[in-house]
Amino acid sequence: MKKELYRNIPKIDDLLLQDHVVTLIENNSRNMVLNVCREVLDTIRKEISALEGSDYDLSMATIVSRIERGVQKKNDFHLKRVINGTGVVVHTNLGRSSLAESIREQLIDVSMHYSTLEFDTDNGKRGSRYSHVEDLLCELTGAEAAMVVNNNAAAVMLVLSTLAGGKEVVVSRGQLVEIGGSFRIPEVMKLSGAKLVEVGATNKTHLRDYSAAITEETALLLKVHTSNFKVLGFTQEVSSKDLCALAHGIDLPVYDDLGSGMLIDLSKFGLMKEPTVQECIADGIDVVSFSGDKMLGGPQAGIIVGKKKYIEAMKKNQLTRALRVDKMTLAALEGTLKFYRDELTALDNVPTLKMLTKKYQEISEEACLFASTLGILDNISYRLEDDYSEVGGGSMPLEKLLSKVLVFTHNKIKAQDIIKYLRDYKTSIIGRIKEEEVIIDFRTVSVEEQAVVMEAIRALDKI
Repeated sequence: MKKELYRNIPKIDDLLLQDHVVTLIENNSRNMVLNVCREVLDTIRKEISALEGSDYDLSMATIVSRIERGVQKKNDFHLKRVINGTGVVVHTNLGRSSLAESIREQLIDVSMHYSTLEFDTDNGKRGSRYSHVEDLLCELTGAEAAMVVNNNAAAVMLVLSTLAGGKEVVVSRGQLVEIGGSFRIPEVMKLSGAKLVEVGATNKTHLRDYSAAITEETALLLKVHTSNFKVLGFTQEVSSKDLCALAHGIDLPVYDDLGSGMLIDLSKFGLMKEPTVQECIADGIDVVSFSGDKMLGGPQAGIIVGKKKYIEAMKKNQLTRALRVDKMTLAALEGTLKFYRDELTALDNVPTLKMLTKKYQEISEEACLFASTLGILDNISYRLEDDYSEVGGGSMPLEKLLSKVLVFTHNKIKAQDIIKYLRDYKTSIIGRIKEEEVIIDFRTVSVEEQAVVMEAIRALDKI
């Protein structure tokens, strides 16, 4: 039977003569349509090979329809918007943080036109791209100077290359972290040209450990905030103030890689305490770096703040040009940072902060309204349950945020196929599966997006 099916697979030349395929070729690249035809036929051969029965649709209409869908998929943008129903607020795979709606027009305007990226309109001369955010970052953090590169790993490499290239950097063993994608502090340090000097133990490091490790070759003392894991129990680490007192007494700088930098202490809103950038600067840290797109809630960027003499040296480092940010990133970052001039304004406008601090009662009310509007469906069974959202992005790994989720099944479609259906919807909806049931977490789905989720579920019910 399979041999018969293989024989009935149409030839490429026959497909290219079909009216709908001819139209596709007229409206698209011929090579692209030809490649799609080949891909569809290859898929058909694989499906027949895996076929257990004898029922398989090889009609020309069905194959042409698959080609049309393939061409449409090729024409769709590969990078596109999705609805995050996972409950992971800072979701690395989904672009981490959403940006504030109110800065949309500024982003579009700057992105699509000429801009003042490196032009000073006051004197008509060349300007600095850092000027657009430097004063703002200094105002918010209390630092003397600031600059921005394309992500925090780049910031770490630039700081180490500038301040410790070819020399030793002392760091606690308990802070030799690995971040996403298997990037590790020791490897980044090696690439920068700095030499790693480990001190202390995994769970305990004392001030005397740092002191004993300092030599004439020491250029820097490094702190790395372990934002993506916690060591609990019999532990001890040296405070920033004590480390700075030691280093500054012998004219050494201290650098703190915060990772997920924060400008607001979210412990006031029920989340665990994390160091803020302002606190680090107030403690005497000479250079602090952190991400723009994690807890800050802005675009991907590596933000560096600190003493002016060190920041100015970094700006002159040849690496800086390779790591610099573009006008879109700067526009998004400036727009996001301006909200932080007032704490309540930031909490109300920065989506990441808004989702992290959203009250359970508010989420529950939205979920109940959604369910009552959705009503009774023919093929889908659903219920609302309490569950926990996550902060994500390697931040606050022990934090669990009480939330309300929609749990549903279809009486004819498996959970894996439902998840794929939601991914393939006109606006992709990303959910998760738990015990063969599909879950959508309302913490990370805005009210506007809930209408799209409802539309998708109602369409799924009719299948």
